[in-house]
Amino acid sequence: MTTTTAPSPVLEASGVTMRFGGLTAVRSVDLTVNSGEIVGLIGPNGAGKTTFFNCLTGLYVPTEGKVSYKGTVLPPKPHLVTSAGIARTFQNIRLFANMTVLENVLVGRHTRTKEGLWSALLRGPGFRKAEATSRERAMELLEFIGLAHKADHLSRNLPYGEQRKLEIARAMASEPGLLLLDEPTAGMNPQETRATEDLVFAIRDRGIAVLVIEHDMRFIFNLSDRVACLVQGEKLVEGTSDVVQGDERVIAAYLGTPFEGAPGADELAEVEAAEAGGATTAAAAPAEATVPAQATEPAAETDTPETTETAPATDTAEPATATETPETTEPGDTPDTPDAPAAPATTETPEAAQDDASADSTTSKEGNAQ
Repeated sequence: MTTTTAPSPVLEASGVTMRFGGLTAVRSVDLTVNSGEIVGLIGPNGAGKTTFFNCLTGLYVPTEGKVSYKGTVLPPKPHLVTSAGIARTFQNIRLFANMTVLENVLVGRHTRTKEGLWSALLRGPGFRKAEATSRERAMELLEFIGLAHKADHLSRNLPYGEQRKLEIARAMASEPGLLLLDEPTAGMNPQETRATEDLVFAIRDRGIAVLVIEHDMRFIFNLSDRVACLVQGEKLVEGTSDVVQGDERVIAAYLGTPFEGAPGADELAEVEAAEAGGATTAAAAPAEATVPAQATEPAAETDTPETTETAPATDTAEPATATETPETTEPGDTPDTPDAPAAPATTETPEAAQDDASADSTTSKEGNAQ
């Protein structure tokens, strides 16, 4: 009778939350990676995938939650996390451009060498032995990824796809039990992507668990034993490739279509309500502003003056002065009403006409007397 043992967990992340001020980039994410397993992590841009990686590797100290490697809680220090057995690559290539391919891999061995400062300065037998062991291990890794023939080349002179492979070799030089790959096929052509897929399978066959972030859905679903999807910092779904790629919520998240129970749905509803209220207020404000201009101001402007001035009677008749008319209104004060009659330029009252007649008769009498 054969018994099968359940795979032991290598990585356990429980309730990992990362806040930056008022922004919550990762919210209560739980994830487990078992030994000999490849787990994929997908999600739209800005979902918090790289931030979650940084929390796992000690670059960020999680606001809440804990990260354990083989049952031991990891300290929030990158070099201690690497010493514990977790290595990673970065989304952007971070090689030492002026160092050779071999020297870049040797850098990854620093956590596995025990020689100190004095041993390095004195270069005793122990140091030379450790140096030879590191070089031998580095050449094995270069042979494994297919770059042994370029060990003496400067890393900056390598093609893009080979630089990605070199980063993986440098991470493997620390002899990790878990390898974290952040978009290992970004910018690669289909042939390079296929070669990277074969390389990850070969790494898994060496007993190293792999957690990989990737936007190439064909690559990630062909590669992974399990896939977890992050949306707005929360884990939306986790399962096999068939389960995840057939989930309507995952499809909606990638297409930008909101779905019921989506992370941040409450906040989105509040924003939409506030925008709707603002639009209603803005639409009502112009109507209120035009009422006084149309209803009250024209009525005040059309009132007739209470009294009119007349020309005083003198010995010598002078022409009567025109009565004052209401001041001309500004174009913006009165509405354009076609039925309103135009105001006369001058108006003459009966009293003014009588004064003019009397003045004329007085002038004619004085002339006759003379």
